Amino acid sequence: MTSDLSRVPNPRMPSKSSVSIYRFPGGGGLLWAVATSPDRTADIRAQTRGTLAALDARLAEAGLDRSRIVKAEVVVTDHDNKPAFDEVWASWMPAGHGPVRSFVESRMPEGDLIEIIITAALPA
Repeated sequence: MTSDLSRVPNPRMPSKSSVSIYRFPGGGGLLWAVATSPDRTADIRAQTRGTLAALDARLAEAGLDRSRIVKAEVVVTDHDNKPAFDEVWASWMPAGHGPVRSFVESRMPEGDLIEIIITAALPA
């Protein structure tokens, strides 16, 4: 393992990472994190809140907050859930700090309604 790149293995699948961090020479870097909701029985609003809480934890572990997110990739099982997702997202994301964001529909494991992948900037 190199000192400029670190990974946190996914506990359910160690061949994947939940978080990867790349540090630029001279300071700064990028963090990538992925999360799903711990409650796969809940509706899209609750699963979105659970997924965002998991991302908050991953950011906090790296000493970051939501304002450092520069990109978010949102994957859902039903594109019609976008208005409900947007409502929860808007209350979670600090005003003026919205990242570049995509929203796509895909099949996912049973019970998962949403997965979010973020890229956040590490301070220089």
